[in-house]
Formats: sequence, C-alpha cells, structure tokens
Amino acid sequence: MRRLWLIFAQAVTISVAVLFVVDTLKPEWAHSRIAPNPATAVATVTVETAAPPPAVASAGIRSYAEAAQRALPSVLHVYTRQTIKIPNRPLMDAPFQHFPGAPERNGLGSGVIAGTEGYVLTNNHVIENADEIAVVLNDGRRFSAKLIGRDPETDLAVLKLDAQDPLPAIAFAPADSLAVGDAVLAIGNPFGIGQTVTMGIASALGRDHLGINTFENYIQTDAAINPGNSGGALVDSAGRLVGINTAIYSHSGSSLGIGFAIPVSTARKVLEQIVAYGEVVRGWVGVEMREITPEQAATFGLPENRGVLIRSVLRGSPADKSGIHPGDVLIAIDGHRVQEPRNMLDLVASLAPGQTAAFLIRRDDKEIEQKITVGQRPTPAPAR
Repeated sequence: MRRLWLIFAQAVTISVAVLFVVDTLKPEWAHSRIAPNPATAVATVTVETAAPPPAVASAGIRSYAEAAQRALPSVLHVYTRQTIKIPNRPLMDAPFQHFPGAPERNGLGSGVIAGTEGYVLTNNHVIENADEIAVVLNDGRRFSAKLIGRDPETDLAVLKLDAQDPLPAIAFAPADSLAVGDAVLAIGNPFGIGQTVTMGIASALGRDHLGINTFENYIQTDAAINPGNSGGALVDSAGRLVGINTAIYSHSGSSLGIGFAIPVSTARKVLEQIVAYGEVVRGWVGVEMREITPEQAATFGLPENRGVLIRSVLRGSPADKSGIHPGDVLIAIDGHRVQEPRNMLDLVASLAPGQTAAFLIRRDDKEIEQKITVGQRPTPAPAR
C-alpha cells in the first residue's frame, strides 16, 4: 500500500511539472481548447482602442480651425492717434520750437465687424480721446473709422467704416447660449504683433462687483487676453460672437488666465441703441444708494436683509420731485425686488425715460408706493 501511494505521488508531481512547463513555454496548448463558461465570464475592454459612443464621437472636436476661420475675417486691428495739447507758456516755448508738430500718443486695440454696413464694435477705452482712428482688416485693407457713439459705462464704442463693398460681419450667438465649461476662442491683436487666436473655456458667467465699469455682467475666461486684445472677439466653437474682450486681472499687464469679456447680449443692445440714437438711453432717478447691513435691517424692521438704503437724493431729480427722501429704504421697483445697489441700478437703467414706475419704499415702519417719472441717465464726460 505504501508503495502504491509513493507511485501515485510521483505521478502527480510529474504531471504538475509537465503542465507548468507547457503553460510557460506554449500557453496556447493549455488554453486553446478550453471553452469559457458564460455564467462566470467577466466583460473586459481595452480603453485605448475602444470606440466612443456615437453621440460622443459626433460631438468630439479635435480642432478649432473651422471656428477660427469663420471669425478671423470679422476681427480687425484698431489704431488711434491723439494729439497732446501743451499749454501755451511763452517761457517754455522757445526751447521746443525746433521740434515740428505737436507730441502725439498712439494706441492700438482690436474691433469686431458687427454689420455688413461697416459698423464695428470695440472698447471705449481703445478709442477714448482719439483724434484719429484707423483700422486694418484681416485681409490687409485699411480704412479710416468714424466714431458713431460710445458707452463708457459698459466700455463699448461703435465705429463706422466707409466701405464700398459689404464687409465680413461676424455671426452673433444667441444671448444665453454660452455655459460655464464651453470652449471659447479669443481673437485680437495682442501687443500689436498681428492677428492671434487663443483658446480656453468660459470660466464663469455674470461676474460683477469688479470695479471695472458701472454696468458689469462679465464672461470670465482663461483664454489668453493681452494688451491689444481689447475690443476683440470672444467666439464659441462654432465661430459665433459670444463676447467682446475687455479686461484682465493682472499685476504685470500680461495674461494670468483671468480675462473678462462683455457678453454678446449687452454688446447687441449697445450697438443697436448707438446706431439708432447715437448714444445708449437708460433710465435715471437721481439717487445715491448703499447696501443695507444686517444691523440696519433690524433697525428698519425689515423681515430680512433686503432692499437698499437711499443715502442721498439729487436736488431737482425725478426722485426728488416724487418725494423720495434720504433714509428711505427702496424695496421694489415695479414689483421687482431690489436685492442690492447694483441690482437697483440695473432695474432703473432698464426703464425708459418718461416712463412712470412704482417704487415701493419703507419709511417710518410703513411701506409706501411712490410713482416716479423716470429721467434719462446722463452720459459721463470723456476722461482726459
């Protein structure tokens, strides 16, 4: 019995050894005839070569060349010249009489052709105080530009080119088509080196309280925007205009990945009003307001921290004529709740001059509705 056990053990050992050698040197011999068991099979996929689902494959974008080619002809370079006026001081004139002409200041920026009639959108700060404005199109054509109107409170301006043939106007994207995370291209003339396209995403929408302009509702993007890009186009992956590049957050003057563009909805409104009226028409009532703190809300007996405090009222203004007093708390305008000063400013600006609006205020623990005939917001004078 012992002898048979030893023979069996030796046979098993030899069989295992043979299987080990075969599995190592010729693994296909050991596995080619073994059929998988459907009940225990585990699905595997090779990620590197697996085809994406049809929806992803059709939407995938490997290049933005087509979008750039659609938009590039509509983006132009803006060059300005300003003659610097020197006060007439006789004692200072003599040493400089041998210099011909007056000193000049030159500037550069970008612009976007917004209509085949030759209208161009750009930034107000690009053309502000300019005595001469010239543009160069992407195809090399040069034009003198006429200032049609400007809106310092959004930092937009509209120019007009006297062209004989229709110009390549850019396509405007729908007002609310852009979402955070969408790819965008910034097109302009950074540092005057020539037409340049940079890519990024829409990092945020509705940025305000930045202290850049009176009316703020910016698209934030990480697409590189540098000096000279101001007034250029921010376009989506279809080459449609979604914004006008305006400002950057930077300590050095160069891009740090935080740029801001005026959304196309604002740009379109400004363009249409300037073309129609030569200026942007906004409502105005003539008050200075400030935000209400939680402590002040408790003092005024407000159920929550809402509304704005009327700090002062301009004498002779629509608010003054209607009986609005300093110290009143403005709660709503035509049924729209007022949350904070910038919200109140936007609500008033959206009213048409001459329109009568209902202002709900709180005074002496009572809510009062005051009717105000809205005036027109004055246009700020150019900076000098």
